[in-house]
Amino acid sequence: MKINDKVILTDADGVLLNWEYAFCCWMEQHGYTQIKNGNREYDIAKRFSITKEHGKQLVKVFNESAAIGFLPALRDAMYYVKRLHEEHGYVFHCITSLSTDPNAGKLRQMNLEKLFGKTAFEQVICLDTGADKDEILSMYQDSSLYWVEDKIENAICGKKFGLRSILIEHGFNMKDEIPEGIQKVVNWKEIYKIVTGE
Repeated sequence: MKINDKVILTDADGVLLNWEYAFCCWMEQHGYTQIKNGNREYDIAKRFSITKEHGKQLVKVFNESAAIGFLPALRDAMYYVKRLHEEHGYVFHCITSLSTDPNAGKLRQMNLEKLFGKTAFEQVICLDTGADKDEILSMYQDSSLYWVEDKIENAICGKKFGLRSILIEHGFNMKDEIPEGIQKVVNWKEIYKIVTGE
């Protein structure tokens, strides 16, 4: 496939959207309490002291609920994504392991359009809840596009396919060993500087 070099590949949750905050609020409303320093755990089961199966089930329920259409933007994502799009002509392909439920996909699209505008996202690719991204990322192989993630395994996967992986820092990935060739950032201001060289 011919790929426009003005494309930036991004995950959604933990990169563009503050899924973690919204999910934790939803869990509390449903009677679950996060363990102390739970934000350092990526695994929802560990974070809420529940079984792995139950954790996966709750994430799926949340991702397919109406709440998924109303997630807030993560940190300064809104400002810098709009600048990259409107001032520099970049478009975004969002690759998200949300759900294969078509309504969840529509809510995700609606949420992104509401926060980032109707033209920033050329594609929103929704994979199954928690699904690997290898197959989709392989379609962009050796394109040298930027790939923005919050999960170290997915950043490494992007690097394997010749993408320029950028990892957004969170409590749960602060201790991860970052392989050479993956840049770690705290916010979109840093991504903006990497992409534009400004």
